[in-house]
Amino acid sequence: MSTSEKVLFILESNKTKYTSGEEIAGECGVSRNAIWKAIKDLREKGYCIEAVSNKGYKLTENNDIISAEGIKASLPMDYDKADIYVYDSLKSTSDKAKELAVNGASHGTVIVAATQTGGRGRKDHTFFSPEGGLYMSIVLRPDFLFSTDYKEVTSFVGNSVISAIKELTGIETYIDGINDLYVDGKKICGILLESGSEFDSGTLQWIVAGIGINFDSDINSFPEDVKERASSLFAAGKATITKNKLIARIIEKILDCQLI
Repeated sequence: MSTSEKVLFILESNKTKYTSGEEIAGECGVSRNAIWKAIKDLREKGYCIEAVSNKGYKLTENNDIISAEGIKASLPMDYDKADIYVYDSLKSTSDKAKELAVNGASHGTVIVAATQTGGRGRKDHTFFSPEGGLYMSIVLRPDFLFSTDYKEVTSFVGNSVISAIKELTGIETYIDGINDLYVDGKKICGILLESGSEFDSGTLQWIVAGIGINFDSDINSFPEDVKERASSLFAAGKATITKNKLIARIIEKILDCQLI
């Protein structure tokens, strides 16, 4: 982890208070000058960081940049069930997760992207994935699951997202069909499960659960045929929580339900 990543994790973990440069330097094991350079680097990447003499540094409340450090800071202390990879843009988080799964990625590996250029739903339907959304995929290994039945696992993932949203926002969502989540009759989330098996034995090797949420998306910018039936958890720029916090809670909900 780079110094900038370490500093970001510290700031994300202490969003309600200022943290002194001396304290950050001590936790990172580097000089105060290195911390200044890290702060400068984070600001150049778009993070709004307040600096107050004799107090230190603090992320402003309007920061909502998805990052592995921000997600980890929102997970319980010492939560070590998830390897998290964050990208500005991918063709598809599920394509990346499947690639990693084939190459041995562990149960709980998480791929997140701020946008997707080739997001998709069932039957290869397009899933419009602009900025303002939350797009993630999780690698699940059969040995850790309570079931490998497609409908049961899909329902479980959907209910995990519903529960996470309800706990953090109070917003009531519901499943329509098996793959989509709705609020007041309009779709705010799509879920797609894909799997891989050994060719000779047919033994299930992995499942990838893809989740796409319209978080604080500008629905008016959506294609005409999509915006008629789509909605967003929050109006653009009006979110009461961060994407990192919701991603973290979804990860907890899904990965805590495993066989002991």
